[in-house]
Amino acid sequence: MREVENKVFKFIVGFLTILSLLILSFIILFILRESIVFFKEVSILDFIFGKKWNPLDSPDKLSIYPTIVATIYVSIIGIVIALPIGVGNAIVLSNYTNDKVKKIIRIIIDILAGVPSVIHRFIGLLVIVKFFETRFSFATGESVLAGGIVLSIMMLPFIVSTCEESMEKIYNEYSRYSNALGVSKSYMIRKIVLPNSRRSILASGVLALSRGMGETMAVMMVVGNAPIMPKLLGKCQTIPSLIALEMGMAEVGSLHYHGLYASGFVLMMILLIINIILYVIKRKII
Repeated sequence: MREVENKVFKFIVGFLTILSLLILSFIILFILRESIVFFKEVSILDFIFGKKWNPLDSPDKLSIYPTIVATIYVSIIGIVIALPIGVGNAIVLSNYTNDKVKKIIRIIIDILAGVPSVIHRFIGLLVIVKFFETRFSFATGESVLAGGIVLSIMMLPFIVSTCEESMEKIYNEYSRYSNALGVSKSYMIRKIVLPNSRRSILASGVLALSRGMGETMAVMMVVGNAPIMPKLLGKCQTIPSLIALEMGMAEVGSLHYHGLYASGFVLMMILLIINIILYVIKRKII
């Protein structure tokens, strides 16, 4: 009986895995099919490295280089802010808190992870953008920095939850030996817990970076949505916000319409390249 249950479970898991891969493949093929129509009119290099996006002008004015740079820029700022805070929170949770406090904090983190992005959008617009405008007398608080701060808040739960679980296992495994040898807890964290948690830290960084680069609503309201070269305290536009803003007004079948699909295809390729690079780094360094 148990053998039959194992076979059934194995079949279900395998079927769901294949189904997930098929769905992902269909999505990629659909976006690629819609993008090919655009790339027949505009070369890939001109589209990626050109600096003007004007759907009402000629095809050579459809390019997204500033948007690509802005997408990467905002996401990097978010991960630079979120990763140290998230790893620090994971260290405190896994090494310095008792089980009761840990459960409460975990619930709060899970709630933060489940907050809809539209809520983060309103918080960013009414708090962060307003703070920049009033405290620093900016003409507008909508900027790359504001988008990075909002993204960092959204990235934190993924980093904390991924790192904390790994660090807790490592701490439980080595704490008894460290106490027997009289090693201080801070020394054990620096020399044992953190080095052995490099894989989970890198994994959390990849997950958070991918989450940030694909975010739409939360970023769209705080970066200004201007298709220009991004500056830290200036406006910009990311690829997801470009697609969300213009897909509804693009005529189906037009070059503008297919250009938006091409933008989504470029975003997928960027995420794929980033994940491959980080995977190679993990294999060679860690």
